[in-house]
Amino acid sequence: MVRPSWDVYFLELCEAVAKRATCDRGKTSCIIVKDKRILATGYVGAPAGLPHCDEVGHLMRKAADETGMVTEHCVRTIHAEQNAIVQCAKYGISCDGATMYCRMFPCSVCAMLIISAGIKHVVSKKDYSRSKESKEMFAKAGVSFELIDKEVMKY
Repeated sequence: MVRPSWDVYFLELCEAVAKRATCDRGKTSCIIVKDKRILATGYVGAPAGLPHCDEVGHLMRKAADETGMVTEHCVRTIHAEQNAIVQCAKYGISCDGATMYCRMFPCSVCAMLIISAGIKHVVSKKDYSRSKESKEMFAKAGVSFELIDKEVMKY
């Protein structure tokens, strides 16, 4: 038996965490890791105590991307990255200097939170259709990132 690399191991755990997601439009997840130890996990879902998409349906809003293309997004949920960072804050766990493993490359809002939380490295299984701004912010802020598969995640 060949042991998986740490990156493969944590990305495979992201697949299990994603099964908890409550919005079927973005079944994504992430794990924050430091010194090969899991600090927090996050998946797409409504804030604690509020109804989830799988209970009451989506809450859709239109949004324009950097090219002007308008698409609809569900805003009932908190992104996986946001949930993991908030979990660290709630339980007093520093994620300064940590690595974040994601199923899909973080959006620009999540990228800002990742930078502000002190996370220094992001490993993403697949790309996000609007990741250009996130990648630019990471580069300026000194957050390194790896994209395992350049394919854009469909959701």
